[in-house]
Amino acid sequence: MAVFSAAEEGWRLTHLGRLMGDALRRFDARVLQLMAHDVEVPLALSNLAARDQVSAAHVHITRHLSLAGDRLTDLAQRAGMTKQAMAALVDQCIAWGLVTRTVDPYDARARRVCFTPTGLAWLQAFRTAVAQAEAEFRAEVGDEVAAVVAIGLEAYAGGAPP
Repeated sequence: MAVFSAAEEGWRLTHLGRLMGDALRRFDARVLQLMAHDVEVPLALSNLAARDQVSAAHVHITRHLSLAGDRLTDLAQRAGMTKQAMAALVDQCIAWGLVTRTVDPYDARARRVCFTPTGLAWLQAFRTAVAQAEAEFRAEVGDEVAAVVAIGLEAYAGGAPP
């Protein structure tokens, strides 16, 4: 069994995966904070966001649900979640009025998750908040670094896993 000294353990705090995860958590937290203070967000949803009832998990629906709606299994797959976890999240978003389940026009046995008008307002607030958070990122690290980070992450995310 390998034993690491304190000096050798620093890599766990600074490796690329950890830094990307920390950056994503910071970015998502800022987006939710901006949404909590957006006057265009329906008041009940703004209050939920302000009280930290809306989490990064809820952002998965906002980030991954297509405007045409999706089957739960497809939505879960795109978000990298289990179908059961996504179903629980969808149920909560239905209760909040963000999404609804409708009959799939191509398969009457299947259901589609679709944005409601309130959900579309939430999506617009998400878009605005993401743009603001990205602008803050660029201001903090500089336009050149932000461009390199974006290009690098796009290339890495689009590549095939080893």
